[in-house]
Amino acid sequence: MAIDAVFPAFSELVMLYAGAVAAGVFPGTHHVSLFGAKIGFGVGSFIVMALAGTIGYFVGALVGWWIGLRGGRPLLERRGRWLHVTPERLDRAERWFERWGNVGVLVGRLTPLVRSFVSIPAGVFRMPFGPYCLYSLVGSAVWAFVIAGFGYGLGSSYEKFNHDFKYIEYAVVAGVLGLAAYIVLRWLNAAKVRRREDPAG
Repeated sequence: MAIDAVFPAFSELVMLYAGAVAAGVFPGTHHVSLFGAKIGFGVGSFIVMALAGTIGYFVGALVGWWIGLRGGRPLLERRGRWLHVTPERLDRAERWFERWGNVGVLVGRLTPLVRSFVSIPAGVFRMPFGPYCLYSLVGSAVWAFVIAGFGYGLGSSYEKFNHDFKYIEYAVVAGVLGLAAYIVLRWLNAAKVRRREDPAG
C-alpha cells in the first residue's frame, strides 16, 4: 500500500485479499494477529486489516509528497518525459493544483490509477502539508475500508471471484511489464542520442 501511493502497485488486489483474509475464507489461515496478539476473524480483524492498509498508504503518500517537495519541478522536467509529462502539461497541472488542490487530492485518492500519481505533484507544487495530510488520510481510509469491505463481503465466494479476477491480474501485469520495457527503451534511445550529440564522445 505504501508503494501504491507513489507508483501503481495493485492496491485494489491487496485490500480485496486483506478483506477476504479477515473473513476467514482461506483454509490455510488460522487467525489474524496484530503485533503477536491473536485477533481471529470477523469485524475486528477487518478493521485491523483496513487500518493497516490506510496507514501504509498514508506513509507512502507522505514519502511521495516529500520527494516532490525536495525534487521540485526540475525533478518532473528531468524525469517526466518517461511518463509523457511535458512543460505545458506541468503548467496545466500547476494551475489545476492551485485551483483544486484540496479537492483534487481527496478525489484523486479515490480514483483508481490516478491515486498513485497525486503524491509527488502535490509536493512539487508545494501543497500545504496540513491539508495534504488530512485529505490524503481521509481518501486513503475510504479507499482501504471500501475495497477491503468488498473482499470481506464476498466471503466464501471470494475463491471463485479471485479465480475469475486472475485474468485481469495477468492483463495488468502484462501492461506493467510492457510499460517498463517501453521506459527502458526510451531511456536507452535517449542515452544514444546524448552520446551522439556529445562532442567529447
